Amino acid sequence: MKHINIFAISDSSGETAMQVAKTAGAQFDSADISYERYPFITTESMLVGILKIAKEKNAVIFHTLVNAHLSLLIEDFASENNLQNVDCVQRPMKAISNQLGSSPERVSGLVHDLNDEYFKRIEAMEFSVENDDGSNPQNLTKADVVILGISRTSKTPLSLYLANKKLKVSNVPIGPTLQLPKEVFDVDSKKIFGLTSDTADIQKIRKTRMESYGIEEETPYSSTDNINAELEYADKLYKQLGCLIINVHDKSIEETATIIMESLNIDSYK
Repeated sequence: MKHINIFAISDSSGETAMQVAKTAGAQFDSADISYERYPFITTESMLVGILKIAKEKNAVIFHTLVNAHLSLLIEDFASENNLQNVDCVQRPMKAISNQLGSSPERVSGLVHDLNDEYFKRIEAMEFSVENDDGSNPQNLTKADVVILGISRTSKTPLSLYLANKKLKVSNVPIGPTLQLPKEVFDVDSKKIFGLTSDTADIQKIRKTRMESYGIEEETPYSSTDNINAELEYADKLYKQLGCLIINVHDKSIEETATIIMESLNIDSYK
């Protein structure tokens, strides 16, 4: 039985995109289909993190985004990475607009299917976005999961994936030259997860990042010595905290998330 992943991405509850996806998927009895809903996606940074996960899982994307820029971002990303995507709102809006001769309101959330699961997921998403990349360290003790890692260890995409599982996540960048929030030491070590990787992997990702900004590849940020120093610092910190260390080298976001959820005795399939 062939397995496929379907993502329903929305700036609202995601119910419409999910319903369209499930209606289509129901016609394929011989397929093993996994559905994942990503609601309340209203910024480019959030969307980019989710698209990275979609690429890893070769997911088919169904989306209902009234923001034309975000919708186009999905279209372009899908085209560049050979992913299938279905726009469930922009094309219908265009058809109605053409018939009426007037423009749509482009207001998110005019149609809602609200339930407890929706609010839990939205609450987790909001918390994780507000506490991304070291923001609001005073909230670290309120998080279900605290992720630590040097730059380019996929902290934000991992946080969003876990938030979609209704977990409140804080992620904190660390390094020898960065100020570590003192609140980290107040968090239960069982809730802290330290991400590490191989020097070559980090270097490759950082160089690619620099290229995308039009900056020369060879910078202190991407130097072998600098990355080794950061990884050594991280390793010492993780051991001091007594947290679980996860090497994300060759691991998908889903695999890393599963390790975290299993460590917390949470069903990763819910």
